Amino acid sequence: MALASMFCVQLGVVAAFSVFDQIGPDGAAWLRLSWAGLIFLVLVRPRPRQLARRDLLACLALGVVTAFITILFMYAVERIPVGTASALEFLGPLGVAVLRSRNRRAALWPVLALIGVLMLTEPWRSTVDPIGVAYALGAAACWAMYILLTQRVGDAVSGMQGLAISMPVAAVVATAVLGGSVIPDLTWQHALIGLGLAILLPVIPFALEMMALRRMTTASFGTLMALEPAMALLLGLVILSQQPGVLPVIGILFVVAAGIGAERTGARDEDRAPPDPDGEHRDTDPGYVVP
Repeated sequence: MALASMFCVQLGVVAAFSVFDQIGPDGAAWLRLSWAGLIFLVLVRPRPRQLARRDLLACLALGVVTAFITILFMYAVERIPVGTASALEFLGPLGVAVLRSRNRRAALWPVLALIGVLMLTEPWRSTVDPIGVAYALGAAACWAMYILLTQRVGDAVSGMQGLAISMPVAAVVATAVLGGSVIPDLTWQHALIGLGLAILLPVIPFALEMMALRRMTTASFGTLMALEPAMALLLGLVILSQQPGVLPVIGILFVVAAGIGAERTGARDEDRAPPDPDGEHRDTDPGYVVP
């Protein structure tokens, strides 16, 4: 599920990049979040009154973080290559992996992934747009919070109810931030493009990520995300003709190895299982919830 999510995310990013000349990063971010919010609202029909106050606040926070991940990353890929932006954004999940790792052996994978990310980004070069890097790092911080909140919401709220609340919130935040610059120039063609972008990202991948985080630790999930920069690099090469150098290719091998290692050691214990079908929360380990 996590791998399928990553593929959809990067395919969605590449697709958005290819239509920037029509709708720009503002339009891509606003349309995909607005459509996603509407889709979850109609199909899942959220029931916020049935949630405990703490769980509802977690869903609302997840919505805000989701909005800023999308907005900041769209701004980043407008300025820097998709593979570089994804690698920098991965520093967020990497931080989660390091901080939440509970054994020495598991700590090897984040270190290996970090080496790969450095090879992918080549920060010692001066050719990368610093503003684009700043946007990507902002998205990384949001992604770290997103992982923690997604597992918190997935464990506490049954089914897709958490996303049915958080995604409309993300749409409202995106409208407040970007709507004024996008809506006046919106056309039906742009709206249809946005619908396709929303299905690729965030509708399908966010649902898959929530299900994956019900079965994996945040540390292992964060390290498994190391595969995402590699996917971005390959899709950027095949679709956008963004050709990597020798070091980025070696970096791919490092992050792939880290991702495989994380996947093999990343299952959650049975006593940290997701909610029962009736919505009762069985996860009692405070190490797997947001304080």
